[in-house]
This record gives sequence, C-alpha cells and structure tokens, in this order.
Amino acid sequence: MDHQPKFFENLSGTGKAIGVLTSGGDAQGMNAAVRAVVRMGIYVKAKVYFVYEGYQGMVDGGDNIVEVSWESVSSILQVGGTVIGSARCKSFRTREGRLQAAYNLVQRGITNLCVIGGDGSLTGANLFREEWSGLLEELAQKGKIDEEAVKKYAYLNIVGMVGSIDNDFCGTDMTIGTDSALHRIIEVVDAIMTTAQSHQRTFVLEVMGRHCGYLALVSALACGADWVFIPEYPPEEGWEDSMCVKLSENRARKKRLNIIIVAEGAIDCHNKPITSEKVKDLVVQRLGFDTRVTILGHVQRGGTPSAFDRILASRMGVEAVLALLEATPATPACVVSLSGNQAVRLPLMECVQMTQEVQKAMDEGRFVEAVRLRGRSFENNLNTYKLLSHKKPDAELPKTNFNVAVLNVGAPAAGMNAAVRAAVRVGITEGHKMFAVIDGFEGFARGKIKEISWGDVGGWTGQGGSILGTKRTLPAKYLEKIADQMRTNNINALMVIGGFETCDRIKQSASGTKRRVFIIETMGGYCGYLANMGALAAGADAAYIFEEQFDIRELQANVEHLTEKMKTSIQRGLVLRNENCNENYTTDFIYQLYSEEGKGVFDCRKNVLGHMQQGGAPSPFDRNFGTKISAKAMQWISKKLKETYRKGKVFANTDDSVCLLGMRRRNLVFQPVAELKNETDFVHRIPKEQWWLKLRPLMKILAKYKTSYDVSDSGQLEHVAMHSPKEAEPGAI
Repeated sequence: MDHQPKFFENLSGTGKAIGVLTSGGDAQGMNAAVRAVVRMGIYVKAKVYFVYEGYQGMVDGGDNIVEVSWESVSSILQVGGTVIGSARCKSFRTREGRLQAAYNLVQRGITNLCVIGGDGSLTGANLFREEWSGLLEELAQKGKIDEEAVKKYAYLNIVGMVGSIDNDFCGTDMTIGTDSALHRIIEVVDAIMTTAQSHQRTFVLEVMGRHCGYLALVSALACGADWVFIPEYPPEEGWEDSMCVKLSENRARKKRLNIIIVAEGAIDCHNKPITSEKVKDLVVQRLGFDTRVTILGHVQRGGTPSAFDRILASRMGVEAVLALLEATPATPACVVSLSGNQAVRLPLMECVQMTQEVQKAMDEGRFVEAVRLRGRSFENNLNTYKLLSHKKPDAELPKTNFNVAVLNVGAPAAGMNAAVRAAVRVGITEGHKMFAVIDGFEGFARGKIKEISWGDVGGWTGQGGSILGTKRTLPAKYLEKIADQMRTNNINALMVIGGFETCDRIKQSASGTKRRVFIIETMGGYCGYLANMGALAAGADAAYIFEEQFDIRELQANVEHLTEKMKTSIQRGLVLRNENCNENYTTDFIYQLYSEEGKGVFDCRKNVLGHMQQGGAPSPFDRNFGTKISAKAMQWISKKLKETYRKGKVFANTDDSVCLLGMRRRNLVFQPVAELKNETDFVHRIPKEQWWLKLRPLMKILAKYKTSYDVSDSGQLEHVAMHSPKEAEPGAI
C-alpha cells in the first residue's frame, strides 16, 4: 500500500519556494526554527532557500540566497545564535532596497517568506508584503522582469516567528530564546549565591530586556530576589527607604545574601532611569553593605538553547510552513505564537501594534495598563512576585485560625522546593498557620509535623530535590494514623506537591563522533513524555514509548533508516527509549539489535540516564511554574476554607474540596480528583489522553520518516492513526 503523507488539497508545496531568514538580535533556538522550516518545507515538496545575513542578504542577492537540502541543517539544532547570520539593514528600509530584494526573490521564484526576528523585523516584512505588487510593476516597467513574472509571482506570503530573548512581543507567552536566556541568568545567580553566602554581601544584577522587564521579573521569581526593578512597574515614591529597610531586616535575620535584580530599562515613576550603579551606591551610602554589581550583558544571548527553546522553535517552524501553504492573497501576514501548550497563528500587525502600545503606555505613565497589555502570563508573574517578596508586619496580617499543612509525595522533582516556599509564604499572607510534613505520608503517619515560618523557606527556590523529604509510599495503609495526626494538630487543609512520577530534565548530545548511534533510556514510568520531548529537542531518529505500540518490523525499519542516513554526510544517530515502553524490547535488546544490524556501517553506545534526571538545580521554568501554581493553590485552599467554615469547623465533604491543579490546554484548572478517575489509567499511572502525542509526527518528519498527519480546522498538527509497519513502504513508520 502506498503510504504517502495526507494533506488537504492546498497543502502540497510542489512548485512553491520558501525563503527563510533571521533578522535583528540573535536568540538561542533560531537554528532549531530554521531547521524545522527547511525540513518541513522539503517534506511537503517545496524548494527552500536560506537568506544569509537577514534583509541585507536579501538586498545583496547573489550567494546570499541559496537553495538548501535536508542535510544543510544537520547538527544545528543544539547550536546557539543563528548559522545563517543576522544583520541590521539600512538599505531594506528604503524603497530602492526593497525593490532590489523583490528582484532577487523573483529571480528564484520565492513568494513565501519565513522571517524569524523581533517586532522591527516583522514590521519590515509586512511592509514588504504590502508593497510587493507595486514593486513587481516597477521592476516590469524598468524591464528587469517580464509581465509573465508579474502575474506568476503576484503575491508574497509572510509568516513570522518571534526570536527575541526579551520576550517583549505581545500575543505569545514565550518568544524563541527567552527560556535559554533565563537559564544563563539563573546559572549566574546560582554561582553568585555560593560565593555570596561565604561573605555577607549584596549583589546587584543587571539583566537584558531593553524596555521589557520579563527576564528581570521571572529571574527574580526564580531565585527569590529581595527586590526587582522593571520598567512596567516602577517602585513607589520613597522606594529608597523601603528597600533599605528590607535589606537591613534581612541582615538582622542573619540572611547572608541579598539579591537585587535590575532590568536594563528600569525607570522610576517619573520615567527617570534606575541604573544598577545607582542602586549599588544607594545601598553602600545608606547601609554600608559590601555591594557588588554584575552586568550580565551578551552572555544571556549565548550558549546552547534549552530543551524548551528547541521544542518551541521546532513546533513554530513546522506551523509556519503549514501557514504559508494555507495562505491566500486575502490572508493577513501571521505570526506563529505559543498560547499555553498550543501553537496558534495570530495576525502579525495586531500583535506588533499591541507591542507598541505597551511602550506608549509606559511613556505616558500608564503603568497598570502597560502590565495588562503585556499579557496574562506577565501579570500573573508580577502578582506572584508581589505576594511572595514582601512580608507585611504581623500586625497587618489577617488571622484566620486555620492550620494548613504542606507535604511532598512521590519521586523527588526539581521545583518542589520552590512550590513549598510559595505555599508557605502565601499561606502566611492569607493569615493561616503553616505546617510542614517531613517524609511524605509515611512521615505524616508518624507525626513528623512542624510549624514553618516565612524565614524558614528563604533561599529554597534554587534547591534541587525535596528539602521536606519525600517518599513514594502511598497513604492507603496509613490512613487511620494520618487522620489521627490531622485531628491532633487540627489540620484544616492539606496541600500535596507530587504526582504519579515526575522528572526534571534530559539533555543529550551525540555530536562530534563519527558513524555512531546512541541508545538512551529515559525515566518516566509508563509515560513517554520525556523520551518523546527529549527526542524532539535533541533531533533524535526514533523514540520508543509505551503509548505507541511498536514491533520488530518497526525496529527493523528504524535500523534501515539509520543505515541509509549513515551513507550521507550525517554520520550519527540518536534513539531514545522510555524505560517501560515494552517489557521484551529492552534497552539491551535494542542496543544489541542495532549493534548487530549496523555492523560495518556504524557502532553503538548505550546510556541509561537513571536518577541524574531527577537531580541538579531546577530549571527557571520549574522554579517559576512551581512557585506560581503553588501560590494559586494556596489561594484556592483559603477560599475553600472560608466557604466551608461553619460554627468553628470546616465541612469539606464535596467532590470539589479535593482538587488537582494543573495546566489544561491554555489554562490552569482545578479539577476534582473524583472526575480525574475517568481520565486516568491507574495501572500504568498515566492519563488516558496525552496532549503531547500530537507532537509525535513532528519528531518523525524532522528525522526524515514518511508519516501521516492531517491538519485540523485550527491549523494544529493532528496525529492520524498510524498504519502498522507491514502496510507501510520500507523505511517508513
């Protein structure tokens, strides 16, 4: 059976040419986006061209616009910056420059452009699109192109992706490069913390972001900074006194380290700059503290992209090609954005105008409006920071007489401590007495419960593992003893941080070796998320997961695929296997199979990642996500306690008094645990439906397999039921 990709009628790229360029400041992950555009473009049978050096290369033409092959983008996924170069281009801002650019594109039949850059680059692309037919007419009048070309190439389609470490573009939760920049900042903060704790020091850190405070705000949240200055939320009058009081209180509480984070565009409420030097001088003059300034500068743009940025950019690149194929002359230029865990398309100029509105609001002193325009994610981050950073005097705190306990359960996961810190501090702010349970449900049964204060959780955000201690023991056999402890300690609510099984991160690189295939086993129980997403982030050739059955024919097809690949210039392979994907096809079996079948062509190495995946300091995302959802959970607990409190007792016996908080599509949702029973496979401890399975075809397409997928009404990539390998042509899965 001929097993070809399924597209809607208009989703073939045959006869189309796509140009891809990166413009403006570089950002980690741009290469992953370029790779995805090239491979998806070739997959749909379009021609794909690199435009080197951004718009400058488009204007200069010649060797700057080159058709590329599948192999052209091999080994760039893990490289920072942009391999096709980026340049500021004055000539493209002139009509003459754009006329030359249009001529260079028409010469190669390119009428589809994928632009990866900031809002300036995308605005330039939109103007180019609007002028396109006029530019072609002018070229025809000058005799440079004929009327046939004017008709044939009448319309230019533009799709944008935002590559910017600043996360300053309205319409997307994250821009390409932001997460990696946060990794660099947090690495520096963690390094500073160790030296600063040896000496009583105050550090002032200046981070990038131009006129956007996102990097400063999220890194402040992720490291529990004592003070943060951002342009969207200037400090109130008299901030100098407030900050110095807070710093001296910290010192009195024997806190050895103070961290102040300053966004490079920070201002006061009169729109006057607040510089890192100014903050340092203030602390030295007022308090006499040993204070150092660290300006992070371009180190934030450097290094390899994080797994998140690689996956984000890959998804956006594929979506961009689909958007170009679906575009009609009437479709406005769009930008591919991230909303929750969904890739969506939004009108480019609406997003650009909203981004410009933020700056206008700040210039006019409308700071509340500026924060609102930045979007829900930014607003939530700011509210969480305000909630957690400044403890009100005890006299000002409400008193609820409720006792709330926090415990960790399951395997340790990076980010747990950030969640505990947030829960404790929000609980205290709400007026509750907070208790920590040591060693999970087992510790609870044994009475290992102690009151925990605001200061007890200082510095917890960056710590890996679980400071409270956690065990996988389930509560069933301890229920009576736990109930006794809840009565004895008068616990009115319980916040549980844990899960079936949770893992932190996975990083691999199989670069630099010749003709070698790496077989990597990841954790995750029966859940293939880590193997699948790790494969997407690392550009793997195959990922075996429990959720998608496979047999010996598929293994054979994968080996043949790798053997063919090794005959090209790409001479290494990567295969991931989820630990419980199949009881018979073990990691050893797959390693031996690949070793035997690859004899004379490639050699194999295997690696079982094991518990290193749970170790290490939590990523910025885990710190931030743990902090935010924990704060939200504690506010929900407070609301429920007030609603169910009658005559000195809490009557919480309805289904909605036991909820799980998590992200569903684009929202954080509280779902009664009773409802989740129908959605959960308890035997394998996984959800019955896994949203990330929709990304399976992406990994296969980007690894050059033929696979089926369809496109839903929203333009999302949907997984079509796979044919069994025996129905597929050789080498396809």
